[in-house]
Amino acid sequence: MGGAGGLLRHMEVKAVPSVAVPGSRPGWGMFWMFVTGLCFVAVTATGKVVGDDVPAVQAGFLRYALGLVFLIPMWPAVRRTVITRDLGGLLAARGVAHAVAVAMWFFAMTRIPISDVTALNYLNPVYVILLAVIFLGERLGPYRIAAVVIAFLGTFVIIRPGFRDIDLGHIVMLGNAIAMAFSYFFAKILSARVPAEVVVFYLSIAVPALLLPFAWAVWVPVSWGDLGWLFLCATFATAGHYTMTLAFRSAPLTVTQPVTFLQLVWATSVGVLVFGEPVDGFVILGGTMIIASVVFITWREAVRARRVLAE
Repeated sequence: MGGAGGLLRHMEVKAVPSVAVPGSRPGWGMFWMFVTGLCFVAVTATGKVVGDDVPAVQAGFLRYALGLVFLIPMWPAVRRTVITRDLGGLLAARGVAHAVAVAMWFFAMTRIPISDVTALNYLNPVYVILLAVIFLGERLGPYRIAAVVIAFLGTFVIIRPGFRDIDLGHIVMLGNAIAMAFSYFFAKILSARVPAEVVVFYLSIAVPALLLPFAWAVWVPVSWGDLGWLFLCATFATAGHYTMTLAFRSAPLTVTQPVTFLQLVWATSVGVLVFGEPVDGFVILGGTMIIASVVFITWREAVRARRVLAE
């Protein structure tokens, strides 16, 4: 879930990492981002296999509950971190936003094709930019405005209101993008104050805790097969975030960001070959418009960072 949103969290924290540094390994950066795309498509596919066998909020709870085993190596960093009142508030706010996004994502997965889910996921970075402008006072210059406009035009190309039947899943995915953007926006603030392990740990604890009451209200028996698929979903999600970190460490975003477009290619292929979904050229076009706007913003941030370092 959510590959594109994670990219913006790293991009927006500081522009400087987009600048090439000594030791940069572009080839490895592209490779790890390639693997990241495969992992996140696997997350989407495993979620779709479960489908509506399990209510969306219950599936979201189980995905995070089964993934708690991956938190064990993070415990030392968590123990060393003092959680103040304002820090706890930020962690809680991110947990709420992410829990809402997870439930909406699992619901949308049962309604619309994988390619639609993946393409609309690319909106997350655009919303994060708008949140940074509204709440952090970041400047929205003409280049950013143009990129945002192109991204939203891409959304209309995907959904095509008035030219196709709009499923509730499409509307829910638009809401998911907003909720996930809030999650990554809070992550941006938190990442400057505590180690990444701490941010991930508390998120992974908060989401299942918040979803549990709602999951319990609609709880249905879960087969061992569905539990296995949800565990795979958690495994691929963890692996994807790890390989994404390796990609960012190996090369600047201007190198790794374009590779994220391949995620839409993989998603479309899996939809056709595994789930028998038709290829929708408009979804490919709209997704291309959205990711192109994100890549353009990334490039602009890299240019600005070079100017700052040169001054």
